[in-house]
Amino acid sequence: MKTKEKEEKRQKGKKISWLRNSITFLAFIISLLCGVIFYNYSFKKNNVYASEMIQNEIQEIKISGAQEINIEEIISQNKQEGRREEYLVEEMTLEYVTKYRNNASLPKGQMQVVQEGREGKQEIIIKRTYQQEALVAEETVGSKVKKAAVNKIVEVGTANFTSNYKVKVGDTLYVTSDRLSVMVEPVENSQKVATLEKGNALKLLEIQNQWYKISSSGMIGYVKAESTTYIDSNKKQEIASEKTTKKKAQLMADLHFNMPLNKPSGFTLEQFKKVLSDGKDTNKIFEKNAEYFYYIEQQYQINGIFVAAMGIHESNWGTSKIARDKKNLFGYGAYDSNPYQGAYHFSDYAESIDLLARVLVKYYLNPKGTSIYGGEKAIGNYYNGSTLKGVNTKYATDKNWASCVFSHMKYLYNKL
Repeated sequence: MKTKEKEEKRQKGKKISWLRNSITFLAFIISLLCGVIFYNYSFKKNNVYASEMIQNEIQEIKISGAQEINIEEIISQNKQEGRREEYLVEEMTLEYVTKYRNNASLPKGQMQVVQEGREGKQEIIIKRTYQQEALVAEETVGSKVKKAAVNKIVEVGTANFTSNYKVKVGDTLYVTSDRLSVMVEPVENSQKVATLEKGNALKLLEIQNQWYKISSSGMIGYVKAESTTYIDSNKKQEIASEKTTKKKAQLMADLHFNMPLNKPSGFTLEQFKKVLSDGKDTNKIFEKNAEYFYYIEQQYQINGIFVAAMGIHESNWGTSKIARDKKNLFGYGAYDSNPYQGAYHFSDYAESIDLLARVLVKYYLNPKGTSIYGGEKAIGNYYNGSTLKGVNTKYATDKNWASCVFSHMKYLYNKL
């Protein structure tokens, strides 16, 4: 009897245990299903919030020390004002610089090119600002050199004699540069016939502005006049005539606000040195570099007093930080957002004077296609007339720039 009761209790215990296990398993399944449903629901919600959180995190990123900018506010304000900006990358010419060195065997003041300058290439980043679809501002904000330029080297005579001799058809000339290209036509981009070396003899057949038609070893073509010289011992001792020196009254007669600046002032080297020796030039920068304002007149057909007046105005007589640190009298290469960083660094003041003169002649003072220095043609991108007002149009945003530069020109002319 006891055994039977024990068996019944055991069977009953099994049923209860099975029932408990079944309920537990069922509860687990229900919990698992609920978890899956909750997970899917939560995952979708988190996906929605994810991009919002990422955007919020990005907006919170700051550059150490930088001013915090509310982009949405600026965009909104720009839209309301009809303003927008765009950035462009353009490839432009990288101008070469000119190095001057003395040559005691050349007549005083005479110049000859011993290495031709060769332009490079650079990419510049331009920011343009538009107001109601009208372009209101354009600024260069960066640059990258793709091909380096090659310096031009010019020798300047320092001998104690001068010469007025001018070459003529039939003269024998000699190559002065390291290499000289002979072209089919008297233009820079003409087909090249051959390359001559320093010292090669040439027969002058024809003179065409900055070009000479020559023959050499049976070959005929055109070469740049600036890279040749003559040898005539009978002419070396010829002293410059007084007729070549203009008096103060003659020079002052040419001075007026609308005077053409793509013509030399006519000042002699001594006159440049006289007017650029001034107590305002506390660092003696203009005094020590007066000769280079004279040299640019001889090479590039530009008023050297105008260029000097520009340098005085832009650098405050050479006292600006850019002028002192970078030997840059004109702030060349500077852009508004970071002028000091953008301004070109030159090894000496002569380089900045020479480069600025060429840039003015090539882009500002002559219409496109005009024959200029070294057989080149003017680009004329910023040409609005060869006067101070014309240069002011594209060179400076300050409308009083031309008047300020002219006041310096008058000051210098009056020191004659």
